[in-house]
Amino acid sequence: MEDKELNEYSEKLNSLRKDGVSLISALRQENAAAKRNKLISKEERVKLVAENNVRLARAKEVAAQNKAEIAELSKKAVARNNALSKAEIARVSAEQDQIIERLKAEYKEKVAKIDADTLARKKEIVASYQGKTSQKDNADCKEDLRVAEYEHKSALFDAKSKFTSAVDSAKAIKNQAYVDYVQKNRALRNGQTNFKEDFVLSVQNYINKFKMSKFLLDNGLYLAIIVFFIVCIILAPLSGNGNLLSLPNIFTILEQSSVRMFYALGVAGLILLAGTDLSVGRMVALGAVITGLILHPGQNIVTFFGLGPWDFSALPTALRLIMALGLSIVLCVIFSAFAGVFSARLKIHPFISTLATQLIIYGLLFFGTSGTPVGSIDAGIKDMLGGRWVLGTLGGDLITFPKLIIPAVVAIFVAWFIWNKTTFGKNMYAVGGNSEAASVSGISVFWVTMGVFIMAGVFYGCGAFLEAFKANASAGTGQGYELDAIAACVVGGISFNGGIGKISGAVIGVIIFTSLTYCLTFLGIDTNLQFVFKGLIIIAAVALDSVKYLKRK
Repeated sequence: MEDKELNEYSEKLNSLRKDGVSLISALRQENAAAKRNKLISKEERVKLVAENNVRLARAKEVAAQNKAEIAELSKKAVARNNALSKAEIARVSAEQDQIIERLKAEYKEKVAKIDADTLARKKEIVASYQGKTSQKDNADCKEDLRVAEYEHKSALFDAKSKFTSAVDSAKAIKNQAYVDYVQKNRALRNGQTNFKEDFVLSVQNYINKFKMSKFLLDNGLYLAIIVFFIVCIILAPLSGNGNLLSLPNIFTILEQSSVRMFYALGVAGLILLAGTDLSVGRMVALGAVITGLILHPGQNIVTFFGLGPWDFSALPTALRLIMALGLSIVLCVIFSAFAGVFSARLKIHPFISTLATQLIIYGLLFFGTSGTPVGSIDAGIKDMLGGRWVLGTLGGDLITFPKLIIPAVVAIFVAWFIWNKTTFGKNMYAVGGNSEAASVSGISVFWVTMGVFIMAGVFYGCGAFLEAFKANASAGTGQGYELDAIAACVVGGISFNGGIGKISGAVIGVIIFTSLTYCLTFLGIDTNLQFVFKGLIIIAAVALDSVKYLKRK
């Protein structure tokens, strides 16, 4: 789309920016490149940067002088482009809509012709064998009919493929008209984006690429779960159990999700590497028992491998907390790294290495403590970290905010940062997607795998420390937690095939599973039947993941 007035605005803006903002950007990039350039000496680098800084100062003065004029010209240019593009976008859309309608009519005629031709061919085949009753003739007739039907389906498939491709091309042309408009405005604003333009562009991109089959494949499970929750919300007051969506219930669900969030964040990394971790529950027991021993008020009743009982109550509270958290993390990291060595070095699947670790921890804990619970932790400490803040009353209900939500939010942010903003996180995706290709590209598969196991141990240790604030810890604490953590990750879209998934998926999965359990309990559903619901969700999630993986192949 050419317009003399708009071109004049663009040329004027480019001229005003040339020795100002454009030069500033270029000089900054040149300085950054010079600082990274190892081929020039330090003296040359310092001299080049110093010269650029002098030019940079002058460019800033020019930019300041031209700022007002640029802003005014940019405003007029964008207004002009908006007026021109509105008409152009409407023209292109109308033109492509007509093409799409024509394509639909042609496709309908094509399908009708293919059906008619196939029907006529089948009649000819049947007629050609009329009166022939031998077994061979009957077999040949069936074979000819089968071939005709196969060619019929192939012709329909080819026709639909061509139709779909042509329609997608028309939609892309419509979308490109808006993309050109947005890109022109960005250029006129010197790269500055506009929220409204970006939002409309993202919506149009989604609409143009939308496929119902893909949407249902990606979101079918979530839609089914949403329907389930809606049914629970409706049934709760009808069954006399009250309002399921009350604020106290929501906070309770989030509180129950908080500690389990640590386990899901830990195992998510291993699933991203196409592995798993069956030792989560035993790690929880290990850290929780250690925490319970250290934070117990007064003397413990538990001996550990014949040692003790101990009394840590005389120590400062801060030191006891540091000891409990530190030992929980260190022990979980040691056992997690132990399993990691076998998987990373000997290529033993994590299923086996973590299963062995689980059994080792389980045996050591039960033998060491004789299965005796360590008792509750100090009430003051429990309230300090695992209690609730009173927010007030709402509708006659006392509203309290669980403190355990805070460390869970911190853990989510840390995991998100590692996965998305670090080189290690990018290497995790690379190794999970294709470990051989990652190795060829220079990534140490061994250390990435070990790093993921160690990171998992840290999350397990933190979660196990907080687990002791919920109930009396024993060697049996955390039974089955590994299955809930793994299931939460899979439901959240972290693929067992490796290299695919997001931290947000693990978070959503934990909340979904916790909410599911809470809803069923709230409605008075038997605990044993709850396992049935969980099992159905898990098999559906894994099945959908497998279908998506096969489609990608």
